[in-house]
Amino acid sequence: TAGSVCPQPPRSCEDYRWEWKHCRGLRHAFHHYYAHGQLPACGRWKDDYEACRAWESGRNNAARVRPRHRARVKEKQKHAPVWTLRKSPPPDWYLPLDQDKPN
Repeated sequence: TAGSVCPQPPRSCEDYRWEWKHCRGLRHAFHHYYAHGQLPACGRWKDDYEACRAWESGRNNAARVRPRHRARVKEKQKHAPVWTLRKSPPPDWYLPLDQDKPN
């Protein structure tokens, strides 16, 4: 609609540009290939950067930046932390460790 305003991207356009350039870098590609066995997919960063630039210039097709970013954040939050966080230190935190004693 003509009266609707596109939501502002959650990050600045330069952040998306930096992520895209970093993803395409040789060092990152080598590390990603070593860790995952495949080259990184950098297209999403380029798409987000172009959509952000389109939003800045006033074109309406840039509204897809926010949902894609939300999907990535939701994917990160899906995994529970490995350790449970505690509110205070244990009561015997000051005692020496039992490293020298056999189990």
